[in-house]
Parts: sequence; structure tokens; C-alpha cells
Amino acid sequence: MRVLEAAPPFGLDNLKIADRPTPEPGPFEVLVRMRAVSLNYRDLLSVLGGYGRQVQQPVVPLSDGCGVIEKIGPGVTRVKVGDRVSTLFFQRWIAGVPTMAARASALGSATEAGAARDYAVFNENGVSKVPDYLTDEQVATLACAGLTAWRALFEDARLQPGDTVVLQGTGGVSIYGLQFAKAAGYRTIITSSSDEKLARTKKMGADHTINYKTTPEWAKAVREIVPQGADFIMEVGGGGTLEQSLRCVYVEGHIAIIGVLNNVAPPAALVGHLINTGAKLKGVFVGSRDMFERMCRAMEQHRIEPVVDVVLPFDKAREAFEAMRDNTHFGKIVLKM
Repeated sequence: MRVLEAAPPFGLDNLKIADRPTPEPGPFEVLVRMRAVSLNYRDLLSVLGGYGRQVQQPVVPLSDGCGVIEKIGPGVTRVKVGDRVSTLFFQRWIAGVPTMAARASALGSATEAGAARDYAVFNENGVSKVPDYLTDEQVATLACAGLTAWRALFEDARLQPGDTVVLQGTGGVSIYGLQFAKAAGYRTIITSSSDEKLARTKKMGADHTINYKTTPEWAKAVREIVPQGADFIMEVGGGGTLEQSLRCVYVEGHIAIIGVLNNVAPPAALVGHLINTGAKLKGVFVGSRDMFERMCRAMEQHRIEPVVDVVLPFDKAREAFEAMRDNTHFGKIVLKM
């Protein structure tokens, strides 16, 4: 079977498709024939060597995938042969507060082979059935980006219809955030450096858009829209954007720390902003299986369809990672098996 490998010393030049034997499921395990997988920014970092020099063997990337169960091992009761499933980002985080073992079970890491392979064996608790109305490519985007946005907005934050949310950028998490926020009745403000991408968010229902390239002090623009400040901000930039987020968050507002797209160190002034606003900074590292299944029920109820911008064949994986690196996509990038 085909397996995508990122090999030391890493980098896109060391990304290749290798051949490995098809695995067999053991007790409480399932064999999944993968149909589609999707990329997250985390995957780009790992392919470029994000796991450091201590990793001496190839890494199989990608946490997010859709497939059909072909075989089950003894004792499996959660799913059956023929079920279409999504991988789960954390293979051992079922519910509640994650243990250290659960947090260490992320797919596509140095210790847990990812979904980028024709066939994969998972524990029955590491997959979940998905809504029938979604395509394979759409299902393949749920496990990380979809669940991260869901958790940030609905599991961690306490928002009400009519509240204002700021969503940074037009990557997978933020576009999911826009779709979820609109379904919940929140007012949405989208930031991006591309007027073309902002126009696309308007067509999706975004209430307000801000080009942060032409308006670098975008916090002022947010305050012009909502003078008291935003109730919630999806923070994906890190140190380079956190100060702007704190300048436009409502008193006691919620800032979900999703990513660190730049390496800028946060200024010391952030402490003062944090004290003055009483804002809550909450790190978000995907979520549990229970959260995933709540998200799928809500998506089915509202018929939310994930935005898949780029679909490439599996053997074009390098092109997919180049698109992720160059930030040319809107929503999600998917590889079809």
C-alpha cells in the first residue's frame, strides 16, 4: 500500500510516497481503507522538521481523514464493516479532561502514524461515524480544523446569539468558525490580507471584513464596528496579532489561542491590556471524541458543508504542501486517495 513519508532531515524535498505492507487489525482495532485526507498547518510544520533532530525515522503525517471500515478485530462493537468514518485527532481522548497519554495520542506525530496511507489500523475508539450528506473530501477536514473551531466557540466560550466574533484569516479553522458562528446567530468580523478572499467570506455571510494589510491597526476598525469590543476572537497569528486582539476584545471577553502563524514575540504591553480588559486567553488543542460527535450532530442539523478549496490526487502531496506553505488556499486542502 502507499504511505506518505516525511523523512529526516525533513523538508519538502524529503517528502515521498513509499510502499508498505497492508496492516491487519488486532483486538478492538479496525482496518480503514482511506478515501481522502486533508492538510493542517501543523502538518506543514512537521513535514518541514517540526519534530526536531531527535526524530530519526520517517514520519507519516496528517491527522484528518475519511475512510471506510474494511475489517474489524475481535471485540469491536462501536463500528462495523462498511461504516464510513473520520479519524479522530486524539486516538485516546474520549471525554473530559485529557490525560497525558491522551494528549500524546495525536495522529501524524512522531509516535502516532498519521492518516496519509491507503490503509490504516486504528483502535475502535480512534474513529467516529460521520453524517451521510457530507462528501469524503468534506469529512476529511473535520478532525482537526472543524473540531478546533467548534471547541473554541461552543465548548470553551460562553456566547449568546448576537454576540460579535472576530475570525482571523481564511484558513480551515477560521472558515469553519465563520460557518459555525453564522449558524449560532453571532455577528462575524473576518480579517485577511486578501480582498478576494474577504469577498468570498462576504458571499458566505460574513457581516464585516477587514484587510489587515491595508489596515494594520485592525483593532481600531473592529472598534468602529462594535465600540464596546468583540465578545470572542479566534486568534491564529500569535505574538504578531495578539496585541491587536487584546485592543479590541470586550471586557471579560474570550480570546481562543489557536495557532502561532508567525514567530513574533508578544510585547510586554500585553499584560496591561489583559489586566485592563479581564479577557480570558484560552489555548485550544483540538478536542475529544465526545466534542467531535456533538459537532457532527450540530452540522447535520444545520446542514453545514465544509469548504474544500483544493483537491489533489494523493501522489500530488508536495503540491498540496506548497499550497499550504504559500497560503494560496481558502478553507481546506484535500488529497484524494
